[in-house]
Amino acid sequence: MKKLFYPAIFQTEDNNAFSVFFPDIEGCNTCGESMEDAYEMAIDALGLMLSYMEDNNMEIPMASKPQDIVLEKNQYLVIVEFDMLAYKKKHRSQAVKKTLSIPSWLNDIAIENNVNFSQILQDALINTLNIK
Repeated sequence: MKKLFYPAIFQTEDNNAFSVFFPDIEGCNTCGESMEDAYEMAIDALGLMLSYMEDNNMEIPMASKPQDIVLEKNQYLVIVEFDMLAYKKKHRSQAVKKTLSIPSWLNDIAIENNVNFSQILQDALINTLNIK
């Protein structure tokens, strides 16, 4: 999945904080004490919702065109950039067990040389899939 860009509506509150919601993603709301805090919280909220949708085979909604969004007083349109791969690397790094088979002679030599099988497989997958 490539980077996604979703419009978010930032609304100023009485205490100079910001409420944030995404018009394209129902229930995706958050807030922050400053613009920077609200933006970081918006990325997290978007990540939680989109990864939940992906995990449950739900359709990821298309982002609205910024020019089609009507704002009210004290609202500001902010485009939030989201990278699903970076989000998963940061929040989903738990190990997953895989079973594989290799010839016994290769296993013997690898054990003699203290090879870390898990690291070799990870490196090979990252290289094969061109993940940066």
